[in-house]
Amino acid sequence: MNKKIIILLLIISTNICFSRTRSDIDTLLNSITTTNSKGINTTIAAKKIIAKGTSILSTLSTFFTDASRTKIYSECHNRTLTKGEVAIIIADKIKRMPFFEMTRIQNCTLTFCDDNPNLIEYYFSYIDINEFQSRYNQWLKREEKQLKTK
Repeated sequence: MNKKIIILLLIISTNICFSRTRSDIDTLLNSITTTNSKGINTTIAAKKIIAKGTSILSTLSTFFTDASRTKIYSECHNRTLTKGEVAIIIADKIKRMPFFEMTRIQNCTLTFCDDNPNLIEYYFSYIDINEFQSRYNQWLKREEKQLKTK
């Protein structure tokens, strides 16, 4: 009986912690204010997310499919970015993702948006976000597994 109660309490506390973390990330993503996508990673809110490190990546990936429009303008695409795209840019800053594996697009010419530090931003018009999110989460699991075995 005691074991069941302990397990139940652990599950509840884990869910509360995850919700709190997700809520914190959501608030920070919403508070990123910059007029141009090139400046995303220099904002205080983005720096706070980045400072959380790789442990936040799986939570951050839950936002990838969020199609809410931000006021952050992308010169690469001549439009404003979605909240999900901002989350992807920040995730890439925390841990550089293998672009070909994520996007299935090989960019041999290494042409990206001019003077844009967000290399993943180049691919936004070409990716299916649901497939991207799935591949990203699979990659994250492999990365975490490799870290545990080292």
